[in-house]
Amino acid sequence: MTHTPTASRPERIVPPRSSKPPSRGDIQGLRGLAVTLVVLAHAGVPFLAGGYVGVDVFFVISGFLITSGLLREADRSGSLSLRRFYARRAVRILPLATLVSLATIAGCRLFASKIRYTEFLHDAVASASYFMNIDLAASGTDYLREGSTPSPFQHFWSLSVEEQFYLLWPVLLLVSWKLLRRPWPRALPLAVLCLVSYVLGVRAAETSPSWAYFGPHTRLWELGAGSLLAFCAGAAARVPRPLSATGTWLGLACVVASAVLYDDATAFPGHFALLPVLGAALVIAGGCHAAPSFASRSLGLRPATWLGDLSYGWYLWHWPLLMIGPVALRRAAEPLLNLALCAAALLLAWVSLHLVENPVRFHGPLRGRPTAAVSFGLGLSAAVVSGALVAAHFPPSIGSGVRAARLDEALTTAQDPRTRLAGLVAAPATGLPRNMSPWLPDIKKQRSAVYRDSCHVDYAATESPACAYGERTSDRVVVLYGDSHAAQWFPALEKLSRQYGWKLVSLTKASCKTADITTVNKHRPYEACDTWREKTLERIARLRPTLVVASSSEAATPVRRMADPRRDWEAGYERVYRTLVRAADHVAVLLDNPWPKGDAVECASSYPLWLENCEPDQRDAVRDPVLREAGRKAARRAGAAVLDPKPWLCPRSGKCPVVVGDTFVYRDESHVAESCAEALTPVLRQELRRELREPALLGDPAEAAG
Repeated sequence: MTHTPTASRPERIVPPRSSKPPSRGDIQGLRGLAVTLVVLAHAGVPFLAGGYVGVDVFFVISGFLITSGLLREADRSGSLSLRRFYARRAVRILPLATLVSLATIAGCRLFASKIRYTEFLHDAVASASYFMNIDLAASGTDYLREGSTPSPFQHFWSLSVEEQFYLLWPVLLLVSWKLLRRPWPRALPLAVLCLVSYVLGVRAAETSPSWAYFGPHTRLWELGAGSLLAFCAGAAARVPRPLSATGTWLGLACVVASAVLYDDATAFPGHFALLPVLGAALVIAGGCHAAPSFASRSLGLRPATWLGDLSYGWYLWHWPLLMIGPVALRRAAEPLLNLALCAAALLLAWVSLHLVENPVRFHGPLRGRPTAAVSFGLGLSAAVVSGALVAAHFPPSIGSGVRAARLDEALTTAQDPRTRLAGLVAAPATGLPRNMSPWLPDIKKQRSAVYRDSCHVDYAATESPACAYGERTSDRVVVLYGDSHAAQWFPALEKLSRQYGWKLVSLTKASCKTADITTVNKHRPYEACDTWREKTLERIARLRPTLVVASSSEAATPVRRMADPRRDWEAGYERVYRTLVRAADHVAVLLDNPWPKGDAVECASSYPLWLENCEPDQRDAVRDPVLREAGRKAARRAGAAVLDPKPWLCPRSGKCPVVVGDTFVYRDESHVAESCAEALTPVLRQELRRELREPALLGDPAEAAG
């Protein structure tokens, strides 16, 4: 998944003049370091792929500063004002968040993916309502959304986590302050919550990475760690200075090391989050000493604190610029451009600090009026929600005014569907036709029965449910077997099963290759695939099918390094194909389809009249030539028929189109769209009939029915 943490602004609670909190330049400098790591990681700077740990540092800082302020208020007055607390939060985070959100909505309207326009506006509402993290965690479990470009609003997830924490923690602290007299027992409820949250986070990292990363229950302990440190600030100040200095250096080393050593392959957060959280806590604790060490004083130098002052604005501005900027400039995102955009975001952060943040916080009429401040904050959130809802009613237009031939009709009525298709592919559209069906925004929403019925099983599953379609009582059984690149052909096979009275059994699993080779999935050996494959082959043997159609994508990384990849992959494919040939009357191996240049749907939404920008060359359309030839040779040697869809979707020379007739070819960066697969049914029937030479299976539909 994409890591998108956000910096939180320092909580400068405004107590009476006599009890002004001590200045902590080291914390502001630590914030500057953290936001720099985050921004550089998002810009793609080498050796800082783990810069996303900056969000963990911000969580600890936020927990410490806010709890310190609450404890000072409770010591001074004997109680806490929740109204004043939420007023301070409102004037701290909402003015700039609102400005960035409205600017991002405008950017989405002008430049971002048009087919995801409504989705992005939904994200704007989610960010303004502070459930962005919940939304991301839920959508992260949707297999068909994998690989999509992150939302320009995605970075609001950490603000959502913080606000969810601060709905709970001040109330819990107020209750414990009223009921308990000693300081340490007052921290006990939070300590228990932190322990539970940490355990939940470690477990979720193994079973549900999206919820582990975005879930409030798995992140609470990081904010809680800073809050617990606030209870211990007095004890930290009494630690011997040499030990305090050592802890500060060690803490900085932990933060920097995690940013350098971690990357997208790290099962984060889980146990790995301990390193940056512990590092941030050690740095903050070291700065509590009355005579701060050289490390703490270095963090308090002006360059570091200047970045700390701008951290909130820098983070809020940099992410939408990185997501929208390259498209607006019509340039590919690459590190140098990203760094330039991040520099522009820093300038915007400086401007907005002086024109928006500071005037509202320090000089506005809301100071000392908590009820008005809370109302003001609610009004700002409502403005973002209203703006998004209004903008959703005026979506940008997509496409040209040219009509195109209906692909399904052209192939169904053609005497030679393959030749007719070749003619259409050789004359691709330069722009989206006005009669394209389904329309571009609806392509990703298509779900065939195998997805609606959960018959295409996910990564953790080790067996498939009983999924039968077509004529379920027929003794002519056809099996669809493989990964999602097999499941994409289900609409065509289901249509054939209805025409010819087959019983169609779908047995497909996410990213599980047909070859008997253990691959890597989510940075681990994909053992669930191996187990599923073994059980599925046994199930196919029991079915004794008339035909098995097998297919899988060419995107695969073996767990073990191969001395001769072509030979090893060929052997892995052949073992499976021979097993299928023994179990079925006929086996047809459908090679992988050509791949577009990135996400074809999103590309077409950005270039609706210049589709050539989205079309791959012949060579680039083949994902992996080694796996392709290995699968082809293995199928031939095992006695299976081989069907190659590349000539169906690519002309003999030139680029492979993303639109054929009135039909869009792909649904994302690799899969054929379901509407296209169904339109290609006559071609699939023709190819199966030619390769299998089985009139009883694929003869005249009327004769088959009789």
